[in-house]
Amino acid sequence: MGLALAQGATQAEVNSAPPGVVPALQQWTGGTGRLVLSAGSRVVVPTGASAGLKELANQVASDVAEMTTLHPPVVTGTAADGDIALRVDAKADFGAAKSQLRPEAYRLTVGTKAEIVGGSDKGAYYGSRSLLQAVLASPDRSSLPVGSAVDYPDYAVRGFMLDVGRRFFTPEYIQAQLRWMGWLKMNTLQIHLNDNGFASDYDNDYAKTQAAFRLASTNPKFAGLAAKDGSYSRADWDGFETTAAKNAVTIIPEIDSPAHSLAFIHFKPELGLNNGKSDHLDLSKPATTEFMKSVFAEFTPWFRGPSVHIGIDEYPTSKAAEYRTYVNTIAPYVRSLGKSVNAWGSFTQMSGGGAGYDKDMVINSWNNGWYSPKSAIADGYKVINSNDGLLYVVPFANYYHGQGLDGSYIFKSWAPNIFGGTNNLEAQDPNLLGAMPAVWNDKTLLTYTELQVHGLIEKSFAALAQKMWSPTAGGTDYAAFLAKAATVGQGPGTSYLPDTITPNRTPGDLAIGRPATASSAETSGLGAANTVDGFDATRWASAYSDNQWLQVDLGSARTFSSVRLNWEGAYGKDYDIQTSADGTTWTTVAQRRGRTSAGVDTLTFPAATGRYVRMKGIARGTTFGYSLYAFEVISDDLAQGRRAIASSTETANFPGANAVDGLDATRWASAYSDNQWLQVDLGSARTFSSVRLNWEGAYGKDYDIQTSADGTTWTTVAQRRGRTSAGVDTLTFPAATGRYVRMKGIARGTGYGYSLYSFQVRA
Repeated sequence: MGLALAQGATQAEVNSAPPGVVPALQQWTGGTGRLVLSAGSRVVVPTGASAGLKELANQVASDVAEMTTLHPPVVTGTAADGDIALRVDAKADFGAAKSQLRPEAYRLTVGTKAEIVGGSDKGAYYGSRSLLQAVLASPDRSSLPVGSAVDYPDYAVRGFMLDVGRRFFTPEYIQAQLRWMGWLKMNTLQIHLNDNGFASDYDNDYAKTQAAFRLASTNPKFAGLAAKDGSYSRADWDGFETTAAKNAVTIIPEIDSPAHSLAFIHFKPELGLNNGKSDHLDLSKPATTEFMKSVFAEFTPWFRGPSVHIGIDEYPTSKAAEYRTYVNTIAPYVRSLGKSVNAWGSFTQMSGGGAGYDKDMVINSWNNGWYSPKSAIADGYKVINSNDGLLYVVPFANYYHGQGLDGSYIFKSWAPNIFGGTNNLEAQDPNLLGAMPAVWNDKTLLTYTELQVHGLIEKSFAALAQKMWSPTAGGTDYAAFLAKAATVGQGPGTSYLPDTITPNRTPGDLAIGRPATASSAETSGLGAANTVDGFDATRWASAYSDNQWLQVDLGSARTFSSVRLNWEGAYGKDYDIQTSADGTTWTTVAQRRGRTSAGVDTLTFPAATGRYVRMKGIARGTTFGYSLYAFEVISDDLAQGRRAIASSTETANFPGANAVDGLDATRWASAYSDNQWLQVDLGSARTFSSVRLNWEGAYGKDYDIQTSADGTTWTTVAQRRGRTSAGVDTLTFPAATGRYVRMKGIARGTGYGYSLYSFQVRA
């Protein structure tokens, strides 16, 4: 049998907590026990299943094989105990799902088998993502909690926009991005295919200003239009569309005009305003509109999705009449090619409102001044929230979230109906389709990579996915949510994308999880605790003044020799690192003067001892306050946070890892016999001269301290004989070098086993 109901004590426990999936389930009813995957499990579709469902079954089997040790076959027929069953039933009970969103809804029922029922193939796909994530979140990474879920999105558009016009992103990146989005149940990727840098960055020389159009046609008519520094062939685009379909994502291609059009002007200078010295097309020339029609006619057949985005943002207001004529020509022309039309909201700024404009479009409301959501809805449009102040990232700029969106703010304070100030809509307004945050690569002269951009995106991506699926189902505990997101990761087929939101537990960090306080906080969601929660995706931000501080209580006097600060964009220029025994009288142990950038700053100093440690700000590096993702106090204990194994454990509650977690309240406990050992892997060869053991009541009487280069051949560097009590035992010896260190028990001091609160290896 491929899956079996777990027996024993756990069967009596109701699974009241839902599986740790992202985004969180809308409804969960817990049962008892667990369904455990085994080598005999199968993925089953019913007789007569659609080709799409069969393809999904093969994808699920492949994903299980990638993410676990199992390799389930795909079969057609009736599911038996232990199987994973997939089926589609548009008439199934999907709870409070809106009628138009039922195709994306699903039911997941886990008993003696696991069954996913989707409102369509998309719903079944989303159910499979939840099933896989629940397996990854299980303690054994091979089981599911018994119970049932009903899940559905609150919003139709759960999107993301990527500007590839100003900076090329490889096909490998786009493919991985699509899979990651599907994993998080995000369903719309808008690809901004053309744009240009700012001429002011190029001595106002438009001929030299970066500009690119990223689709490469084999049609001689368009030879030379595709960017030389990177473009997508028809085969590349077909690959994107195929991957998108497999992961329930719709691609919206964007060809932006009549502004942001320098790539077209470089190709045909005669079509540009000011004799081509502009990034605006000259709409007074009929040839301009005809050329843009030819571009849409050439490339629209590439696009499999229902919509094409025509741009139409940020054109000179002095040309409003020509602009309106252009919009009213291009929008119906694109519809004549078989596509619906999306556009950036611009009509308030251009014409005072939407009167006289084509109404058969979906509007991205990107700026409340250019065209607010309420104005667009009043004019008869459906809207998508792409609010610039809340949802734009311009990588490494000093505006528009240059260090990435604040995931904590998104999780705690934002929702798709939030546009800022008086522009907020009612939740689930029928004219609000959803949201689409955006990355704009404005800084064309900066050198950064697509994977660095990914690092900025990942800080908030899971939170955005949660709030677009359901603004309320994820709860309010952001640290707990991040832990779930780190557990489920980025999904199958995304190895190209580095994982940057895993808990950041630097070995030897004494501050993690300890109480932290600060002189001030910019908002309640940006408190001091964010710097010690183990994630470099949450942050503390102070008031906007110089003399601010952040302080952590280590719980007792501890010895440390460095601190690691990870600054957000609002970094500190001058600051001290101070320590105190009582939180009142402070001693400065390190200083930083003249820092000029955000990022990680590690300060190393002679070993200091104190219960309290703080960053004392003197001068800010920006006009904002101080903002830290992480404040770590690094012990000289080389073992803390490293991998520890033991010869045995009394129970699963007392693993070897407890002895190196930095806490003297958890412990390792061995079996009740003499020759037991605890071993820690320092990660690489390190030099040390003492160990500190904190024995629980079941202490060791006789034991050796040994080191090894390979974990196989051991050398004894210290011995203890005849110990008679629990408590701390520090052994000092001539400096030794090794990657592995162990306590090798010889004789116990009691009738129990060996039990250590902590095992420290001191540099």
